[in-house]
This record gives sequence, C-alpha cells and structure tokens, in this order.
Amino acid sequence: MVVQIIFVLLVVAGTALFAFNARKVIRNIKLGKAANRSDKPQERLMTMLKVAFGQTKMAVRPVPFLLHLVVYLGFVIINLEVLEIVIDGIFGTHRVFAGLGGLYNFLIGSFELLAAGVWLACAIFLIRRNVVKLKRFSGVEMKSWPKSDANYILITEILLMSAFLLMNAADAKLQALGVAHYQQAGAFPVSTWLLGLLPNNINTLIFIERFCWWFHIVGIFGFLNYLPYSKHFHIMLAFPNTYFSNLNPKGEFTNMDSVTNEVKAMLDPSFVPAETAPGKFGAKDIQDLTWVNLLNAYTCTECGRCTSVCPANMTGKLLSPRKIMMDTRDRMEEVGKNIDKHGADHQDGKSLLDDYISREEIWACTSCNACTEACPVNIDPLGIIVELRRYAVMEESVAPASINAMLGNVENNGAPWKYSPADRFNWAEGD
Repeated sequence: MVVQIIFVLLVVAGTALFAFNARKVIRNIKLGKAANRSDKPQERLMTMLKVAFGQTKMAVRPVPFLLHLVVYLGFVIINLEVLEIVIDGIFGTHRVFAGLGGLYNFLIGSFELLAAGVWLACAIFLIRRNVVKLKRFSGVEMKSWPKSDANYILITEILLMSAFLLMNAADAKLQALGVAHYQQAGAFPVSTWLLGLLPNNINTLIFIERFCWWFHIVGIFGFLNYLPYSKHFHIMLAFPNTYFSNLNPKGEFTNMDSVTNEVKAMLDPSFVPAETAPGKFGAKDIQDLTWVNLLNAYTCTECGRCTSVCPANMTGKLLSPRKIMMDTRDRMEEVGKNIDKHGADHQDGKSLLDDYISREEIWACTSCNACTEACPVNIDPLGIIVELRRYAVMEESVAPASINAMLGNVENNGAPWKYSPADRFNWAEGD
C-alpha cells in the first residue's frame, strides 16, 4: 500500500508540474497580437494530418525521415504501455492487461521490436551529431544548451528503451521460474536475447525488474516535465502549429489595415475607415508579433533544415532562420520570467530587434521562402523578419542605403530603378 501511495503521488506531482509549466508556455504565446486562423478548417485539418502526423515534409531527406519515423512511432505506440503501468502502480497488479491473451502477446512483442528500433535510431542520431558532425547541426546559435539538449534527449530515450527491454527480460525469466505474481504473459522477441546476462537468483531478478519498472515510469514523467524547457516540445506543439499554419501562397505579404485605409482614403475621398486603435507599424518586440509567430518559435525543432537551404546563409551572410526562431523563443522566455518576477507592466529596456536579432540579419534575407518550404512543421521565419523590417522602415525610417534608394525610386519614378518612366524603353533603341 505504501508503494502504491508513493506511485499515486508521483503521477499527481508529475502531471501537475507539467500543467504548471505548460500554462506558462501558453501564457507566453498569448503575449502576441491576435491573428485569425479559424478559416478553412477542413484544409487545416488535412494539413495537420499530412505534415504533423504523416511527416511528409521530412521525406525530402529519406534517411533521417525513416529514423525519425521509427522514433516517432516508438514514442507514440510504446507509451501506450504507460496506461498498463499506471493501472498496475495504482492497484498493485502486474500486467493487468494480460487477460487479452494473444493480442497482449502481439502488443508486447511489437513494443519490443519498436523499442529496439528506437534504441538503434537514437544511437545513429547521436553518431550523426557528435561523430559525423553534420554541418546543419552547427552554427553560432547551436552552442552550449541547444547543442546539449538534443544529446540529453537521445541518451534519455536510449536509457528508457534499455530499461524497458531489461525489465521485460527479467520478467520473462521470473515467469519461467514460476515466481508468484509473475504470470505467464507477453511475447519477448528482443529481450529474450538478454536472458543470458541476468542472474538466476530470484531476489536479484525481482530487484532488476522493479528497478527498471520504476526507472521507466519515473523517466517518462521526467521526460514530460523536461519538454517545456526543450526544443522537443515540438512533439506536442507540431500538431497545433501545422493546423494554424499559413495557408496563403508563400511570399504573399499581409496588408496592414492602417496603410490600406490610408490608400483607400487617398483614392476615394468618400471612404470612411473604421475606427481602429492606434498601433505601431511592424514589430520591435514579441508583443508586436502575432500569437502564431510565437507558437512557431516554441515549435522550432532546431533541426537546421531552414538554415541549410537559406541562400543568404550559404553565401556567408549573418542570417540563420533557425537563429531567428530561437532568439524569438529566448526573448519570450525572458519576458515571461520578468512577468513572473515583476508583473505584467515591467519593462526591462530590451527588445527582440537589436538585443536579440540584429539589423544585419533581417536585411540579409532575400524573402525567397526557402526556409518556410524546408521546415518540417510549417514554421515561417520570414513572417517575423518582415515584421521587424516593417518596424525599422515605417517607424524608424532606418534601412540600408540600397533599400532607401529603391524606395526613393519607387516614390519618384514608379519603379525600383533610377530611370524616369519616359526613359524605360531606351534600351530598345537601335533594334
């Protein structure tokens, strides 16, 4: 009974702590401005099923796609066993679903094969990151914590799968020895190979089985509460992020109501714009971005696919789309901590633009949308870059000389070039 009480307290504490941290993340996302993403529900649902569940955008790189698919399926399916572990932990039973007979044997056998696949895939991912050192896993933003984060998760997955298989191996041996409480149940195609490593002493086997059982469940709740601090929160956020992703053609910029009304009033003197609260143009800090932009930042997997296809980054420019998303998330976290410590009205004198993302970065972007096309979970770094540019140009009138020259030409000549409209066809003379 004491063990059951300890288990219940673990489940309640682990779930409550996760809910507490998840609420902070949701609060931080809500710091952004309103954005209407309730249109086209069927198309949004299909996008989520295709991109988040089907992982279709990852298939561009077949090897990591297959490895990630194994880890993804393993994470989802193996954790179905958590239901049995929770019931056993609360009521003091052992393999409570054993009554399913052949179906139970099939499930446990399938879980073992998946666990072996997850173990192997995580080991390969570790080698790719730390031995092969693929270029897209490096960069100025991939230092210290971001670099260690992925390794921590991969090592944790390997340990959890090892504990699961070792638990089953000890269980199988205790079943073979006819120990009470360990009824004949389950099929063990993988853990059978571990039987030779285990002792024949019953007490030692029970200790190994119980230790691995506790390690597995404690590890799962530990992993759950690690997610809000990790890039691996995309395990949960990828689904709402793809559902609320931008369905408009890539490269189609959003119009600002204040500017649109200004133009309409110039063209039609009778036009009376609706009353709107005054606001700033573009974004200087996270509160000026939309909640969709902020959800994007929390969903970033830091995989580097966006940066690896960025033409500006390829040519040595300072821009890294991955860093844009990571900086936005870091700024959100900082603002959230300030709210917790000092209240909602606290101003720390910092902003996303300049303190986190430099002017050089935002003006290096070519607006080609290669990053948004490459992202496996439909994140849109360009959306943030454009808003930061808008602030610089429309609020501060600060832009690179080449941009100012182009804007001046548009204003004076009706085109980006320095030639007047009357001279546009001079190139054709003499033909």
